[in-house]
Amino acid sequence: MTTTKDPSPVSGTIGPESIGELRSLTLSGLKAVVGRLPASLQHVAKYQFGWTDEKGRPTQGFPGKLVRPALALLCARAAGGRAEAAVPAAVAVELVHNFSVLHDDVMDGDVMRRHRRTVWAAFGTGNAVLLGDALLALAFQTVSNLGRASATVLSDALLDMVHGQAMDLALEKDTTPTLSKSLITAAGKTGALLRSACRLGALIVGADETRAALFGEFGEHLGLAFQLTDDVLGIWGDPQTTGKPVHSDLQSRKKSLPVLAALASGTPASERLALLYGRDTALPFGPDEYVELAALIEEAGGRSWTERRAHQAYADALAALEHARPEPRAAADLLALADALIHRNH
Repeated sequence: MTTTKDPSPVSGTIGPESIGELRSLTLSGLKAVVGRLPASLQHVAKYQFGWTDEKGRPTQGFPGKLVRPALALLCARAAGGRAEAAVPAAVAVELVHNFSVLHDDVMDGDVMRRHRRTVWAAFGTGNAVLLGDALLALAFQTVSNLGRASATVLSDALLDMVHGQAMDLALEKDTTPTLSKSLITAAGKTGALLRSACRLGALIVGADETRAALFGEFGEHLGLAFQLTDDVLGIWGDPQTTGKPVHSDLQSRKKSLPVLAALASGTPASERLALLYGRDTALPFGPDEYVELAALIEEAGGRSWTERRAHQAYADALAALEHARPEPRAAADLLALADALIHRNH
């Protein structure tokens, strides 16, 4: 579903009471489920979720932004139910998200996330892979109690995510990657799980399939917008807020959407960019070259194209949400959350 209406910033934000309640519901459910892990994985799991440091000492950290569980809980409210009913769905999607993060960090070789070392960098590849597998098992244990339809929604999302990650890996070796392929990859890697979170939240409180699918469509478009924004931050984001090194995507020569859009522009800047990006990987870029790469991508229109496409996906998300006929108060919170995701700096 598309719309020509320009998305405008939502006035206001989710109130601190709502944020605190959503976090409390999610963390309470998450800690209970993670507590079922074998003792051999407990320490690594608590580190992954930000509850302890590498030595097992308690910290005040949160397990990331908790975007996916927040969407599940808010969509339950928006469909006319209670957020508490959707806690199992919120927990399940957050477990799947962390499964994907653990495995993606291994595949991408990322050593920093959320301002500290990734699990594989801190505890080894084996522990990261095993914890990811265990979290996935816990996710399906959790959602299986909600019925076959809910388990199918989550498994469909997982298959789309895996497909998206496989395409992402293939794109890194593809000498002629296209924007269309990369958009499909982004939709699978990020949009699928947000779609699942929103759809599950609505289904659990009794929404019919058509209405739940519209909530899911809202999540899928929002996920694409989120990924497009993330790709911009991967090049131009401030490391103090992103928790990743400056120009992190350029260091790995990732063919993110801004890069592909720039390469497709047919400009002198794109030609220079192609020359640098095609250089032997045995010759790493220097600090000045990272600055040049970022400038070339921007000059070739890669940044502006990505930002425009993110705003279009955001507009599509708002149109789907409107068609889902959400409850007004919950809708306001969903819109505020969506706006914060697209107009963020980390």
